[in-house]
Amino acid sequence: MSILVYLIPIALFLGGLGLAAFLWSLKSGQYDDLEGASWRMLDDGDDKPAD
Repeated sequence: MSILVYLIPIALFLGGLGLAAFLWSLKSGQYDDLEGASWRMLDDGDDKPAD
């Protein structure tokens, strides 16, 4: 039972760390353009002029 004294704070810390990382990604705009990445993946770049 004494192992719970260590595991519960570690679990709470890791959960808080994950929440902080998620909130940081929201603040930095990671989820602003959800459809743009899928269209960029399909673009082959043929419309650029050749040098």
